[in-house]
Parts: sequence; structure tokens; C-alpha cells
Amino acid sequence: MIVRAAGVTPPAEPVGSVIRQARSRLGYSQYGIADELARISGNGSLTRDEVARWERGKRIPGPYWRQWISQVLDVGSSDLEQAARAARQARRARVLP
Repeated sequence: MIVRAAGVTPPAEPVGSVIRQARSRLGYSQYGIADELARISGNGSLTRDEVARWERGKRIPGPYWRQWISQVLDVGSSDLEQAARAARQARRARVLP
């Protein structure tokens, strides 16, 4: 059982989880979201492998990709920024002794 102190905000979900949940909600495969992001951005360099890295937390999409992810997955840009921040914090916590 998790007990939270009053007034304490639970940590935000990492960006990979946000992307995976939004993609699933909309019925996209990783290939489908990669294709749609490449199409809408005009940047054909994005592949399914990069989407998979984002979802697994191996990489954090930068501001360039977050703006397109926001549009394609209908997720607020501030929500994605907060999720990216949470992913960076989680990554730092794993690295520190």
C-alpha cells in the first residue's frame, strides 16, 4: 500500500509511458506512429526503433520531436515536457549511488 502525505504531488509518469499509452489509446503501432511523425514533420529520419527507445526509456525525445508527438498523439506539450523532466530525473536517480 502506498501512503502519500497530504499536499504531495505524485511523480509524473516518464515520457516513454506517456507515449506508449497515448499510442495505444489511438490504436497506433510503433511503425504507424513513426510513419505519421515522419510524414507530419517532413523528417524521414525517424524509425520505429527510435519510438521503441523512447518507450523503453533508453532515449528521451528532444523538443523538436516532442512538438510533433504532441500533435500526433493529442498530448499537451506541457504534459510531454513534464514527462520528459520525470524521465531525466528517474535516469539520474538510477545513475547516482
